[in-house]
Amino acid sequence: MKNTLLLFAVLAFASCKKEEEKKEPLYPVKTEEVVQTPADLGAEIFKGKGNCVTCHLMDKKLVGPSLKDIAQIYKDKNANMVTFLKGEGEPIVDPSQYEVMKANFTITKAMSDEELAGLEAYVYSSLK
Repeated sequence: MKNTLLLFAVLAFASCKKEEEKKEPLYPVKTEEVVQTPADLGAEIFKGKGNCVTCHLMDKKLVGPSLKDIAQIYKDKNANMVTFLKGEGEPIVDPSQYEVMKANFTITKAMSDEELAGLEAYVYSSLK
């Protein structure tokens, strides 16, 4: 019986052991949260899942108009690029290419408002 009580006492004492204190690293570890800007998100989409880069370049016409031309025309006309990308607006940059672009609305319509705003920010960044 004494052995059983002694065993319980030892186990109780061991289970109440203090947790080790966190040790500070010898050299401070600097962690910075990286925040993606809308233009960065737009660039990622433009070159990736949006597949826009197959028809558009930053400053030259390829299949579609350059991003600089698109940005300048939307700025001058105070038009809404996101509305167009949702398939709800009229083509104002190069209406002759509208049928080609229309095929891509399946991609852009599936994008979130944040992604579309990112694309818009990326296009406008071409004016800088």
